[in-house]
Amino acid sequence: MALVLTSVDDDKAEDIVQIDLRGRSDVADYMVICSGRSSRQVAAISDKLADKLKQDLGILSKIEGKETGDWVLIDAGDVIVHVFRPEVREFYQLEKMWLPADQQRKTIV
Repeated sequence: MALVLTSVDDDKAEDIVQIDLRGRSDVADYMVICSGRSSRQVAAISDKLADKLKQDLGILSKIEGKETGDWVLIDAGDVIVHVFRPEVREFYQLEKMWLPADQQRKTIV
């Protein structure tokens, strides 16, 4: 988990959120959601993370959505990582589905 958070932070991902899924989902133990400012940055964050997982931990992750760069999902086994462009992240609002209400970001309209 630390490698994932360090990698996305090093690549200037924004609004990084870690969600503990233990006991709530059989799919993974943790989910990380973050944003990149552009499609190019979203793809770069995803590529670098997949490379680090492979080189440092020997984890071959599955990647979906890299072609468009709007929303990339990286399945690293125990950790699922979503890298969004901000508009796409706001539209899908995954945090609202998985975070308790008291931990959600407050959006002022």
